[in-house]
Order: sequence, then C-alpha cells, then structure tokens
Amino acid sequence: MNVSEEEAERIYAEQSAYVFRLALFLTKSRSMAEDIVQETFIQVFKALPHYDASRPIQPWIYKITLNTVRKSLRKTYWSSIWNKHHGDEPESVEAAILREESNQQLWEKVNALPIKSKEVIYLHYYLELKLTEIAEILDIPIGTCKSRLHTALKSLRKKLSEAECAMTPSSEIGG
Repeated sequence: MNVSEEEAERIYAEQSAYVFRLALFLTKSRSMAEDIVQETFIQVFKALPHYDASRPIQPWIYKITLNTVRKSLRKTYWSSIWNKHHGDEPESVEAAILREESNQQLWEKVNALPIKSKEVIYLHYYLELKLTEIAEILDIPIGTCKSRLHTALKSLRKKLSEAECAMTPSSEIGG
C-alpha cells in the first residue's frame, strides 16, 4: 500500500493525539512522548506497505506505539544505569492537572503498576477499547489480556484498600 502525502497527513492528523496520550500516560514525560510520536509515525509509514487495509488501522498504530514506548523505556532505563548524571524530568502540565483531579489516588496507583498492567488498564478504561482490540494491539491471546486486566484490577483494589486503611485514624479503627 503506497501512501500519498495527503493520506499520510490524514493518518497523522487522526491518530497523533491518541498516540501522544498513550505515550504520555506510559512515560509520564512530555518530551519523551513527543519523541515517541515522531518515532511511531516513522515506523508506521515505513511499515504501511505491509499493512492489511482490510483491518482497522488504529489497533495497528497502537501496537507500533506500544513497541516504541517499550523500546524507549528500555533505552532510558539502561541509560540511567550507565549515566550517573541522568535525572528525572520535571513534571508535565498534564501530569499536574491529573494529580489535582479527584481521581488522583487512583491514577497514582495505576502508575505504580507494572507496565503490562498499566497498558491494559489504559487501553481498556481510558481509550475504551474492547478486550479483543487490546489483545490484538498487544499481540497476546484474549485469555492473557483478560488475565492481565483481572490481575491489574485486583492489584489496584488491594493498593486502594491499603491506602484507605493508612488514611483512617487509629481511633476510628478501634471504635
């Protein structure tokens, strides 16, 4: 499938915001997310001739995005190990807004989950994708997708319950 410049612009315009939000959510870094958007679309346009046009393009692009995020996070991880001067990036505006919203505690707990759990939670609850679409994006069986979601939710419930107990004054616990 050869793509015209107009078609490439259309694909980018339709999908780039979703790719950016996914990258930002998973990396918590605006600059890293912007780099991932660029790298993702480079990969998308390189692989477009091999894309099966009979299938939806969005899950395919999300899969490329997730692979790009994973690669970038691995690179950052190893870079931080080898470079002692590597520091945390300042908090982005989006992260500050999310932090101030009423669901702050939930998102903190979601962000503390392992990347595989975070991916499933984000794709299902934030992007409202069906489990079959998520399984396709992550290139895993639907059963594995359901298991990851179940495990992630179970872990979230436990973390939220622990946080709730920690916030309850000890005088209330004893009666």
